[in-house]
Amino acid sequence: MSQVTPEVLWAQRSSTTEPEKNIVYLTISVPDVPKESIKLDLKPTGLSFDGRSDTLKRAYTLNISFFDEIDVENSSIHHTARNVEMKLRKKELKEEYWPRLLKDKAKVQFVKTDFDKWVDEDEQNEAADEDLSQFGGGMPGMEGMGGMGGMGGMGGMGGMPGMGGDFGGIDFSKLGAGMGAGGPEDDDEDDEDDDDEMPALEGEDDIKADAADAAKTDAPATDAPAKADK
Repeated sequence: MSQVTPEVLWAQRSSTTEPEKNIVYLTISVPDVPKESIKLDLKPTGLSFDGRSDTLKRAYTLNISFFDEIDVENSSIHHTARNVEMKLRKKELKEEYWPRLLKDKAKVQFVKTDFDKWVDEDEQNEAADEDLSQFGGGMPGMEGMGGMGGMGGMGGMGGMPGMGGDFGGIDFSKLGAGMGAGGPEDDDEDDEDDDDEMPALEGEDDIKADAADAAKTDAPATDAPAKADK
């Protein structure tokens, strides 16, 4: 059975006022290690871990010292089929992040950043709700979707059949005029203008002249005054 140092992933949050947000996320990657074969000793200054996978023929061993102390009593441990996940509460409330996980400045290959949980120090307040959603906290971000119920306001569109709803005081008659659509009075004036401009029918002038001559002929003759006898 081979001796292996397991991969360790970590991320963190910080807070000066809320201890539950002043934490380190720590994940020890040990696939196929049953819970009964795990030995974990968590201390304020570090931890030691031993676990065995009979299926993979591996024995995992880990010993690390933390950059700063943690509060063991308020830390939590969760075992899965592939990992041992821990939420370690930092003992001292600070706004600043730990510069590294380990006390020793020397870089080690088995410790890596957990990018699934990591957020920058100046963005951690925005990411707080996202963290809660990962733990089945009712998907707080999704609650905003309840606002979609406001679409029920579309029922107000029912005012459209009579167009009697409040359209912000718009005068549609003026709007129509502005669009070049004339009202009934404008149509009558246009009709009168069309009548005035209609050309005379062919032969109409001759008919009018004949009628005038006939009127003169039918008029009764006026007796000339008799001349006085001399």
